[in-house]
Order: sequence, then C-alpha cells, then structure tokens
Amino acid sequence: MKILIMGAGKMGSFFSDLLSFDHRVAMYDPDAKKLRFTYNVERFSTLDEVDDFNPDMVINAATVKYTIEAFHAVLPHLHNPQCIISDIASVKTGLPEFYASCGFPFVSTHPMFGPTFASLSNLANENAIIITEGCKTGKDFFEQLYNRLGLHIEHYSFEEHDLTIAYSLSIPFAATLAFASVMKHQDAPGTTFKRHHQIARGLMSEDDYLLSEILFNPHTAQQLTQICNSLEQLKQIVEERDSNAMKAYLESVRSNLK
Repeated sequence: MKILIMGAGKMGSFFSDLLSFDHRVAMYDPDAKKLRFTYNVERFSTLDEVDDFNPDMVINAATVKYTIEAFHAVLPHLHNPQCIISDIASVKTGLPEFYASCGFPFVSTHPMFGPTFASLSNLANENAIIITEGCKTGKDFFEQLYNRLGLHIEHYSFEEHDLTIAYSLSIPFAATLAFASVMKHQDAPGTTFKRHHQIARGLMSEDDYLLSEILFNPHTAQQLTQICNSLEQLKQIVEERDSNAMKAYLESVRSNLK
C-alpha cells in the first residue's frame, strides 16, 4: 500500500517508522528541515509531489489546529477515488462534517498516547480508539496496526469519543491546571509535589490550541461542575474538621480507584 503521512512531527515520524518496512511510505511537511531525520520514506515538501505518488491512504498527523486545513490542501492532489483519508487527532471538532462532504472513504482513530508522557517504544499498556463511522477497510487497517502494537482498542462513535475525552482528558487537564495555577516554588518539595509538578510541566509543554480545544469539548463543563462540587465538599469537611465526614470522603475516593 502507498501511504502518505502528513506532518513530520513526533506522531507523524512514529507512524512513518512503524509503516515504512511493510508499505511504500511518503511523508509531507512544508518545512523541509523537519524531513531531514526521516528514513525509509519518500520526502515531500510540496503537495505537487503527491500527484505522482498517488497514495492509497493518507494519514493526517498535522497538529490539531491544522488537521482540517491540511485535508483541504491535499484533496486536490488525490486522484484515486478509493484513497482512504484518515486522522489521528485527539480533538475531532469539525471532522464528522468534513468527512461527510469530502467524497473519499475515511477512517478516524485516536491513539490515546503521545510523546509527552508515553514511551513510544513500549505501548503495551496504552489505548486507542477507532471511530465506528469510518469505512471497513480503513478500520480493519488500524485495528491490525494497533493490535500489533499491543494496544487496548475501543470502538466509539464520534459522539461517544467526545464524551470519553471530556472524562479522560478534560478532568485530569483541569485538575492539573488548578494545581499549577496556585503552585509556588518549593526549595524542598516532597515526592507527591514533584510528581504533580512533572505532570504540570508536561501538560504545559503542549500546544495552547490543543489544550483549549480539549477543554472546549461540549461535555467538559459538566465534568468541571463535578470537580467543583467535590472540592466544595472537601473544603467544607476541612473547615469543620469533621473526621467522620473525612473518613467517608476518603473511602468514596478509594472506591473510585478500584
């Protein structure tokens, strides 16, 4: 299969390394400098080069801010009507509408790991989501690929994906932002502080647009309300120094961790 990967960032490079031994792979990035350290792939810095390559699949690994823009840019250069276009974006805003009108078969997935925290060389404990609305051939391709990596795979609709992301990303993101917003420098930090600090630094190294779009998920506000309610309950327990209420609160938290 001829596969075009758009974007020579960490995830694009990860997929090119993964696929280049079994497929003919080309990587496109308008910044030619980013292509210097890609191997076993054809390197394109202009979209005109895509015409002759004539891919069977496009994997859009552009940053989430430019996912749909990158699709619009490459579509005129795709001459095979059966070419499967795909994204690996963590934010699916606008993608259902785009796919419905693009005229190409598509598949959308979300590898639930990234270069900030996960080790891309060992993904046995990581997860991936495959969107159910995609074409069968595309879904089968990524199912086999993710199984080969040892990933746990879930199949969600676009709507179910957004609900899951609001829970699994928005809550930890919001909690980390709250911690970091009141954090002060510590000359002798404890282990727990250092771990939270490391997570906060990793999160804040992400692109602002990505963080904003994840938090702007239409289901995030409901999750934030739950966080605020829980913190208000904890605040009241602390203010009243209510040992019995604290014991019940901690038991409730521990039950959530099972």
